[in-house]
Amino acid sequence: MRCAVSIDLDGIGCYYRIHGLGQAPAELEHVILERALPRAAALFARHQLHVTWFVIGRDIDAAPADTARAANADRLKQLALAGDELGNHSYSHPYDLAKLPVADIDHEIVRCDRVLRALAGPVRGFRAPGYDVSPVMFDVLARLGYRYDSSVFPSPGYYAAKAAVMGALAALRRPSGAVLTNPRLLAAPPEPYRPDMTAPWRRGQAPLVELPIATTPWMRVHAIGTSLLVAPDWLRARLVSAMEKRAFWNLELHGIDFADAEKDGIPGELVDRQPDLKLPIDAKLERMDRLLDDITARWQMSTLAEVAIDVQREA
Repeated sequence: MRCAVSIDLDGIGCYYRIHGLGQAPAELEHVILERALPRAAALFARHQLHVTWFVIGRDIDAAPADTARAANADRLKQLALAGDELGNHSYSHPYDLAKLPVADIDHEIVRCDRVLRALAGPVRGFRAPGYDVSPVMFDVLARLGYRYDSSVFPSPGYYAAKAAVMGALAALRRPSGAVLTNPRLLAAPPEPYRPDMTAPWRRGQAPLVELPIATTPWMRVHAIGTSLLVAPDWLRARLVSAMEKRAFWNLELHGIDFADAEKDGIPGELVDRQPDLKLPIDAKLERMDRLLDDITARWQMSTLAEVAIDVQREA
């Protein structure tokens, strides 16, 4: 069994958009990369893990006087030099990326690619904001020579919960900035596959491979960081055991999983709506530490790029 850990470095502003809270406080713009990222990196280093960081290009695209973005870029460069992988998570994280005009999709992916290449060399993988993909996006990734996409999330339960939250916010006239993914993606293969360039939810002959976000067998319950963090111990153990029946566990985390509401000054209006923020960082790190102990004892650990190379050989 193989497992790859990846971390989406979505800023606090992304969560304000999801929950229809308007503009996030300006002083929190870089809190994920400034505060949460070093905590996560230290945890992975203790476990001697190389992971994949999905980076929003704008957060590290520094003008000469932009010290915050320059510092963000340096943190990620040091991780890449130490053996971690940096992946493309678009330039500005538009949740509706898959539905944008062709030129806008191209701009978002290519501009982030340029920022990352200048920082740490060739980029191998992409993850779409909101897990939504389209043939146009795959065309851009193929042109750039990417090995893989890791956006498909075939979890009906996650989709239903997301739809319920978006519906409730719409009823309150506080619409979410998130979008619902193409429902056909829910029927996509749950294991790595070579997709169809015109229909990414089914198998085909694309030059890149798809590495879906982790779901359990049969029920396709999402087995990702946020759900594992907030789950009681017995349920966390059940999810981990269920993933032993998969050949590959694409364990997705988010930067906010390593944030602390009190220490990082995150307002209560977001804490009330984001379950993982109700846990103090010490509790989250302790749970994540035990989870990684369990996983590294049973799984062979890889970066997503390493998994993609093997899938391309086999597919």
